[in-house]
This record gives sequence, C-alpha cells and structure tokens, in this order.
Amino acid sequence: MPTVAFHTLGCKVNHYETEAIWQLFKEQGYERVEFESTSDVYVINTCTVTNTGDKKSRQVIRRAVRKNPDAVICVTGCYAQTSPAEIMAIPGVDIVVGTQDRVKMLEYIEQYKQERQPINAVGNIMKNRVYEELDVPAFTDRTRASLKIQEGCNNFCTFCIIPWARGLMRSRDPQEVIRQAQQLVDAGYKEIVLTGIHTGGYGEDMKDYNLAALLRDLEAQVKGIKRLRISSIEASQITDEVIEVIDQSNIIVRHLHIPLQSGSDTVLKRMRRKYTMEFFGERLDRLKEVLSGLAVTSDIIVGFPGETEEEFMETYNFIKKHQFSELHVFPYSKRTGTPAARMEDQVDEEVKNGRVHRLIELSNQLAKEYASQFENEVLEVIPEENYKEEPESGLYVGYTDNYLKVVFPATEDMVGKIVKVKIAKAGYPFNEGQFVRVLDDETVAEHAVI
Repeated sequence: MPTVAFHTLGCKVNHYETEAIWQLFKEQGYERVEFESTSDVYVINTCTVTNTGDKKSRQVIRRAVRKNPDAVICVTGCYAQTSPAEIMAIPGVDIVVGTQDRVKMLEYIEQYKQERQPINAVGNIMKNRVYEELDVPAFTDRTRASLKIQEGCNNFCTFCIIPWARGLMRSRDPQEVIRQAQQLVDAGYKEIVLTGIHTGGYGEDMKDYNLAALLRDLEAQVKGIKRLRISSIEASQITDEVIEVIDQSNIIVRHLHIPLQSGSDTVLKRMRRKYTMEFFGERLDRLKEVLSGLAVTSDIIVGFPGETEEEFMETYNFIKKHQFSELHVFPYSKRTGTPAARMEDQVDEEVKNGRVHRLIELSNQLAKEYASQFENEVLEVIPEENYKEEPESGLYVGYTDNYLKVVFPATEDMVGKIVKVKIAKAGYPFNEGQFVRVLDDETVAEHAVI
C-alpha cells in the first residue's frame, strides 16, 4: 500500500484543505503516515502570509527531500501559488500545485512516475471565478469540524498578499454547504466552524443570497446541529440582517472574531481597510445589545508603517473601551510584493515590540475580566482532549460556546459531546470548572421546546 505524509503550514483553511487532499489519497488506496517517517509521497501545504511563512515552507520542503530522496515531493498552497518558480528551484521538488486544481494532484503524481519530469501545474488564480469543491466528511480532530464556505478575497489591504495567493472572492454553492454540514453532524460533530479566506464575504458574488441567508438555511435544514461558529467576519459584513439572524438563532454561538487590525482611522486608511472606528464601534454596540455576554476576539497589527504613539494609543483606548475578550497581536512585518512593504516611515523594531507587549498585557487583563463575568455560572462545554499539563489527573480541556477555555474533570467518552460545566474559578488562559452533567439529545430536545 503506497504511503503519503502531510505537513501543513499556516491557517485553518490550509488545515481544512490538507484534510480534503488526504480524502483524495485515501480513495486511491494510500495509507497516511507521520511526516517524520519515510513515505512514498510527501505533500507540503505552504503558507505565504509573511516572508517567514515562505522561509518555513522552504525548510519543511527540504526536510521531506532529505527524509526520502526517492519520494515524490508535492508542494501546494499559497506560497506555491505566488512563487512556483522559487519552489521548483529547490532540488528534489517534483510537483507544484497552487491553490486550485488540487483534485488533479493524484493524476500529476501518476504522470510524474511515468515521465520523471518535474511538473509545474500553477495557473493564473486571478482568472478563476469558480469555487473548487473539496469534500471533508471527517477530521483527524474529532471535536470541532471546519466547513469551508468560500475562497479568495477582493479587499487588497496594503499589507496583505492573500488575494494574489487565493484569487478573488468566490462562494461555495449553498446546497453543497448544507449537504456537507449534514454529513459532519451525522458523523457525530456537535460544532461546525464556518471558515474561508474572507468568510463573512460569503454570497457577495451571488444574486439574492448572502451569509445571513446561509446561516438561516443551515439552522433550518441541518438536522441535529448544536453549535455554529463563524471563524472570522469583517465589521463591514456584520449587516443588520446578520445581527438579526444571530439574535434569533438557537445555535450560533456567543463568540465572534472580528479583525480590527488598527483602532486608528488614519492607520486604517493607509491599510486600505473598509471601515471607520465610529462604524466599528457602532456595530459592536449593536451586537452586544442583542447578545448579552458576547465574546469578541480580534487581530491587531502593531507598528504599521507610519504608526505614531498617538495612533497606537487610539487603538489601545478603543480596545479598552469596547472590552474585547482576547486579542491576537502581531508586530507588522514587511511582506515583499505588498504596497505597505514599500512605504516610508517603517517603525523601529524596538518600538514595535514595546507596543506589542503593552497590547498583550491589555489583552490578558481584558480576558480575565471577561471570564470573571461567568464565575459560578453553568455553561455548555465540548471536551476536546485531556489536560496536557497533568495527563494523569483525569482533567479535560474544552471550549464553552463563548470561547472560554475550561479545565474540568471528565472521561474519555465525553470527548466531542456537550456537557454542562460550572465555572468554579475564572481565569486566563484557563478557567477551572466542575462537571455537572452530560447533555444527552433528549434533554436538548426538551430544552428547545421551552
């Protein structure tokens, strides 16, 4: 039986697509082995969001070549899409496929075995207007299932290379999304995370259909779905209609990840982001009105070219005022090929790092404050795995619907189920919980009637 090994760099979408590519190999009778072992085929799914992403991708490719010089080395993903020639130049690389036509990967492998000539199968992504269907009926991780609903982005923010790696916005057929969601629920998943490159933009390329309609249809048509999470949504995509759907829903969780990037209008303009702080703040207020206890997490880029101390403080104060529940903070790093990399006034590394630390401190403080609201409350948690710090303790880790990470006593058979847990002691990054009971489907049905 031929073997295949995968290594995925970068974001959740890449991880989703690796699972999809694995399904194709599985259908052709391949066995999946660890990347560190010897394999007949290595598939490296690359990232290019930063220059470091490129570098890491190259290191991993070389590692695979060293592992088994006779293996077929297949490189895919964003870095493969933007720089196929750079990858083809690495000795030992046999096949390069970008972020489209992954379905043909096995054909290319057969072709390579016959002809022994390197294959560069990367085409112009900007011409692509059709969503590429890749099915993932189940995941190696058995608690949360990702469901990719769109591809590409039309925004062209000045710091970002992704439209060139992923192409323009294209949405997945709603019937396909619903079919796939049902398949995942039938496979036992309680939570589905809608994901994509620009997830909230779903439907922008369709007539009379949008994200709000998809959310409604998923809830109405997918039998047995318990939790629906949106992996990320831009402020400009949180329409009144989306807020209304979230307000009326019984399954959309109380957690939204809304990338801010900066809390200063002048920086946002230089970033070419499509909102003002006034608009962003107003959307947050509306959301918190309809969803009490909503967790809002966000991404921030610190030290964007030209960022002054005043502009940084605007960001700091906006975050503090609006009580975000957790931040992912990144120091700005130049991405070759983007307008921001060519801008004057690049911020000094030390200044950047100082600002990053100030924001991380604020994030930790806000995360603790957010969690403390839920002390002594009973929340629903899906246990994911045993607590790595103390593997023998019988403690498990899982997330509440509002994205609090809870450690509590549980058993292996509860993994992936919904259980009631009392938050005994709030904290960050972990909350300590007491197990109350497992929610079986009968009690859920009763609960829904009330």
